[in-house]
Amino acid sequence: MTAASVGITALALWGFSVSHSFLQLCLWAIPYGLGAGSVDASLNNYVALHYASKHMSWLHCMWGVGTTLGPYIMGAVLTGGAAWNMGYRVMSLLQMVLTAVLIISLPKWKEENPAGEEAKGGKPLTFREIISIPGAKAIILCFFCYCAVEQTTMLWASSYLNLAKGIDAKTAASFAGMFCIGITVGRGINGFIAMKWKDEQMVRMGEGIILMGILVMLLPLGNLASLIGFSLVGLGCAPIYPCIIHSTPEYFGAERSQAMIGVQMASAYVGICLMPPFFGLLANHISIRILPLYLLLFLVIMGVMYELLNKK
Repeated sequence: MTAASVGITALALWGFSVSHSFLQLCLWAIPYGLGAGSVDASLNNYVALHYASKHMSWLHCMWGVGTTLGPYIMGAVLTGGAAWNMGYRVMSLLQMVLTAVLIISLPKWKEENPAGEEAKGGKPLTFREIISIPGAKAIILCFFCYCAVEQTTMLWASSYLNLAKGIDAKTAASFAGMFCIGITVGRGINGFIAMKWKDEQMVRMGEGIILMGILVMLLPLGNLASLIGFSLVGLGCAPIYPCIIHSTPEYFGAERSQAMIGVQMASAYVGICLMPPFFGLLANHISIRILPLYLLLFLVIMGVMYELLNKK
C-alpha cells in the first residue's frame, strides 16, 4: 500500500510538471491527495504496530526535514533559471526513486519484528462503527485540534509578527521559521526521551510546552518573547502527533488500528484545511492579535479530549 501510494504521488507530481492550466493542476491534485493520505495512514499504522515510540518520533522528524528540503529544491531550480514545472519534475523523479526503493525492500517489510505482529483478520469497519468505539470521538477531536494549532501557527506566525508586533516582513518570516525548526529538532530529541517515557507522558509534556509558548507570546516582553514563544510552541507540537498515533493500537486494539488511524488522518486534514482560513476570517473582522488566544482555545479542547481518551 505504501509503495503504491508513493507511486501515485510521483505520478501526480509529474502531472503538475506538464500542466498548463489551473484546472489541470486541480485535477492532478486529486490523485496527489489520495496518495499522500494513503501513505500517512498505512505507514503510520505499520510503524505503530511494529516499532517503538522512538521510531515513530524519528519518522515524523523526517517530515520536518522534507518540509524544509522541498521548498529549497524548488527555490534552487527557480534560481537556476528553470521554470516552476522543472521543480515538480525533480520532485517527481525523487518520488519515483523512493517508490523503487520501497518495492525492492518489500521482503524486508514482511519480516517478523519483535515489537509486535501485524494485525490479521480484522474486518473493515464503517465510519459509524468507528466513531461508536469508546474513545474514538475524543481522539478524532484531539487530532483535529492539534492540527488546528500546528497549521494555524505555521501559516499565520509571520503575519502575526509583522502586523501585530511590527517586525519587518523578512525578519518575521525568519522568526516564524523557528516554529518548524522547533518541531523538527523536537521530534529528533523526543525519540531519545521516548526510550524512558510513555506516550501519555510525552503528549502531556508537549501540551505543557505549547501552553508555555502561548503564555510567553501573550506577555509584553518584545520581539524576543515572540521568538521564544513560537519556538516553544514548535517544540511542544513535536511529540503530540507521533505519540498519539503510536499509542492507537494500545487504545483500540491492533485489529482496529488501521481504521482508527485512517480516521485520525482524515480528521487531521480537516483541521488543516479549515482552521487556518477560519482564523483569517477572525483576524480580518477582529484582530490578528487574537492568534495566541485562538491557539489556546484549541489547546484546551485538545487537552480535555486527551484526558477523556485516557479515562475510557
